[in-house]
Amino acid sequence: MTALSLETAVLAANPIDLVEEIVQANEWAHDRASDEEMVVEITGRWCDYRLLFVWQREINALHFTCAFEMKVPKARRGAIFELLAVVNERLWLGHFDLTPDAQSPAFRQGVLLRGATGACVEQIEDLVDIAVSECERFYPAFQLVVWGGKPAEEALAAAMIDPVGEA
Repeated sequence: MTALSLETAVLAANPIDLVEEIVQANEWAHDRASDEEMVVEITGRWCDYRLLFVWQREINALHFTCAFEMKVPKARRGAIFELLAVVNERLWLGHFDLTPDAQSPAFRQGVLLRGATGACVEQIEDLVDIAVSECERFYPAFQLVVWGGKPAEEALAAAMIDPVGEA
């Protein structure tokens, strides 16, 4: 394990301030609950998404969650856990899981900023763009498992079909 020298550690600027600027520029509904936390609501193709940004100053990390409204009934949680496993195998960044409180699917990712003076606009934009893109990409599979009763592999295969040609 690498030893941390507190004398040379650079504390990054609070990225929630930058997130707030980006959110206001996009005119997204938001609530800054504290200096370390912000909730943002945006509209996607399939549903509305709730973005949660949490700053952990002690470890210079920004934790990010993009959740969508889809409460998973207890009877379908086993199938959803199977879907989470196969979906997460296809991701390069972040992961999907179920929120502990609402048992809804969510995309999560952490960004370490140790040694940096703070996050940049491009990092925050990429964080949001990647999360929403992955949520939009896999939303139909979650729907097919939760409400269509499909097994994980079948739901993923059906949701990942790319249209060919023009209508």
